Amino acid sequence: MNDRTCPVPQGRLSRLTGLGKLAGGIAAGVVGEGLERLARGERPHLSDLLLTPSNARRVTNQLSQMRGAAMKLGQMLSLDAGDLLPAELTVILSQLRDSAHMMPLSQLQQTLNSAWGADWRRHFADFDVIPIAAASIGQVHRGVLTSGREVAVKVQYPGVSASIDADIDNVASLMRMSGLLPRGLDVEPLFAEAKRQLHDEADYRREAEQMRRYRDLLAADNRFIVPQPIEALLRPTILPMDFMASVPIEKLADVPAIERKSATEALLELLLKELFDFGLMQTDPNFANYRWQPDTGRIVLLDFGATRQVPTQTVEDYRGLLRAGLARDRTAVRDALVEMGFVSSAQALKHGDALDAVIATGLLHLNASRNGLFDFADRRFVGTVRDQAAPLIGDRASWALPPPDKLFIQRKISGMVLLLTRLEAQLNVMDRLAAYA
Repeated sequence: MNDRTCPVPQGRLSRLTGLGKLAGGIAAGVVGEGLERLARGERPHLSDLLLTPSNARRVTNQLSQMRGAAMKLGQMLSLDAGDLLPAELTVILSQLRDSAHMMPLSQLQQTLNSAWGADWRRHFADFDVIPIAAASIGQVHRGVLTSGREVAVKVQYPGVSASIDADIDNVASLMRMSGLLPRGLDVEPLFAEAKRQLHDEADYRREAEQMRRYRDLLAADNRFIVPQPIEALLRPTILPMDFMASVPIEKLADVPAIERKSATEALLELLLKELFDFGLMQTDPNFANYRWQPDTGRIVLLDFGATRQVPTQTVEDYRGLLRAGLARDRTAVRDALVEMGFVSSAQALKHGDALDAVIATGLLHLNASRNGLFDFADRRFVGTVRDQAAPLIGDRASWALPPPDKLFIQRKISGMVLLLTRLEAQLNVMDRLAAYA
């Protein structure tokens, strides 16, 4: 079909081989880069050699061919505004959001035959075998039912569900061997929860149910539109839904300020409602999950596989953090961060001054809005925070991970902030936050 066509490796051995090639390529890159830097008289750290543009390209290319949970984990690393990773790495890794290889026609045909039967085309007046999107777990095709209804059909890559546990175990092993993770850091709860969530995402019947829930929750909000799943053709690995004509959400950056303001306000309010009102959150902030209809001004919401309940205690924890921030109470903010697990007790004890400085800078930036508007594109404070946080980041022995449910929620919050940053949103954030304190 084209040079982006590649069969999905299904067997455990073939997927392990793919990760082995990735590890070997990275190792070769580390050695080559290390020798070059040593020849220049430098003494590079291992983490500097691992996080290079050439290695990022190796990761992107290999994971986009493997797809599945391995690629999904790589996508998580791509949600960075250049604040943590070097900007060039962020640009390369961002390609993982929508650069998966697609299935060859023979594999697609076999997948559809298994789900709908060999005569599956009887349901369609037209079905385009070239996907309109290809991501980590499945690819999306456009079609027209015999009734004339335009549909988008999400087709899961074969073997993805069965490979989730092994993929995550293998990636976890690579991360441990890389030396990027401290030896004493307990990542097992996170990887266990990642497996659970990815199994949920691979169940398209479950996703259809979450899609229906969001349609009900947002039925009275005409700023959003959610597709309707096609029940008769729904299968565990096939999710047909209404086709929603739209453009990538990033196109909002090019529209007049008043239109962009309306849309970005809606995105921020949806995030807050998910956390504080719905108790239900779609936790995958991939930009491709949000699209925009220029003719109606509506935001199309897609991909509900990562939807999860927000525990009541977690809601109250975030509300407490919000209240402390709005009150500009640095001590209360620090206590809340420790209580929620985002800062370890050891970090707070050993690096209290650095932590207080980070909190003070963050609160100052949040409250320094001009004309009541917070400028998401103003990232000047990030360098200051990075320097202030250096003692906490450098003391690897004091690292700890918050509970997995908070990590997934924080991933969504961080991803939404990144999207609003890309759209250069200027919003009255303080008033909206105060409504939920």
